[in-house]
Parts: sequence; structure tokens; C-alpha cells
Amino acid sequence: MPISISKAALVVLALVVLGHGPTARADVITELPTTEKVVALTFDACETKTPATLDKKIRDFLVKRKIPFTIFVSGRFARHNAADLAALAKLDFVELENHSLNHNNHMERLNDAEIRSEVEDNDELLAEITGRHTRYFRFPAGNVSPRALKDVEDLGYHVVHWSFASGDPVRDLTPEVLSRWVLAKTRPGGILIFHINGRGWSTGDALPGIVAELERKNYRFIRLDSLLP
Repeated sequence: MPISISKAALVVLALVVLGHGPTARADVITELPTTEKVVALTFDACETKTPATLDKKIRDFLVKRKIPFTIFVSGRFARHNAADLAALAKLDFVELENHSLNHNNHMERLNDAEIRSEVEDNDELLAEITGRHTRYFRFPAGNVSPRALKDVEDLGYHVVHWSFASGDPVRDLTPEVLSRWVLAKTRPGGILIFHINGRGWSTGDALPGIVAELERKNYRFIRLDSLLP
């Protein structure tokens, strides 16, 4: 039975401290290690059975403003949006990271070899498209177990999730409600999550206002690798 992210990290950390099992970093990163007014804008670009395309409204806004951002890309999405991803990879303020090959919402139920394949095969695919290998991984739906976490970390990845759920996949969530929620919850060092695959129904409309208000409050936007190893 899967356990929550925070409990998973605590369980593995306890085992390491007590001398049980192999050493692992045993952390799922949900905050940037800083008290400065910086945040990371991250977007999931995932696809399962229904083909999805890059949300051009979100991309165009971020690229025009040259705002640093990170996209966690799944394999099927990458295949259908290869040209757009290759173009984004040329921009020094954009990170493209690993969101698994098939976007199985319960990777923690896969065996060790299957978990490693989901990560490594997607990395190879993204490297072919973008010319870069990935260094951060996000579990689909955030479902993780101590074993799955260790499998991914043993491949050299840091697992990066989010500080709080924006809720943008909810169809009837209006841009106004989305904006109020995100602005009320954002704190220094926050990792914000949205979707850039057409499933963030109000994100394209809400994002300019969110960015403007955070900038008014003297927040800066950074890539994950600005503060994470």
C-alpha cells in the first residue's frame, strides 16, 4: 500500500539513521533551500492515451518575458512535441526534466527494473530530442514509495515535486480562483506546479497575473538548478 511522500522520506531516513538498509538521500524535494524571495515555476507535460500538445499560450508568455521555468516531460508527450521541446532546449532559461516514459500514475507499484526503465528510457528519448540529459525526476501524480524513491536516486537523480498543488487540472477552476489560491500559498523557496499540456485549463489566463503580482512582491523566478544540486 503506497504511503505519502512525506512519510516515505521519513521512513527511509529513519532506516538509514538506524543503520538498516543501504544509504540513500531519501528526500523528495518540495522547497528550494533558501529564505530569499525566489520561486521555481514548474510545469508537467504529460500524456497517457490521449495525445497532448504544448500549451502555446503559456510557452509564449514565458519565452517572451524570458522567465526561467522547468518542464517535467513524459515520453509520449515528448514524441508528439519533439520540435517544440527541441526549440525550448536551446533557451538558457528553460529546463527540461524527466517525468517518466509512460506516465504510470503508480510507478511505486512497478518492480525495480521497470522503475529504472521508466526513468532511463525517457532520459535517452529526451536527450535525443534536446541534446541534454536530465538530472531531476518527478513521479507521476506524486505517488512514491521508499523503494521507488531509492531506485530513482540510485540512478543519480534528485526527485523534485512541489510545495503545494495548484489544482489547475480541474476544469471548472477559474483563472481568478487559481490566481488567488497560488498567490495565497506561495512562500519564499516555493516550487510551483502547473500543467503545460493543455490540461491546465485556466493556467494560460492566470499565469501573467500571478507572475505580475509575485514580481510586485519582489519575488524572482529561477531554474531549479540555480539552487539544487
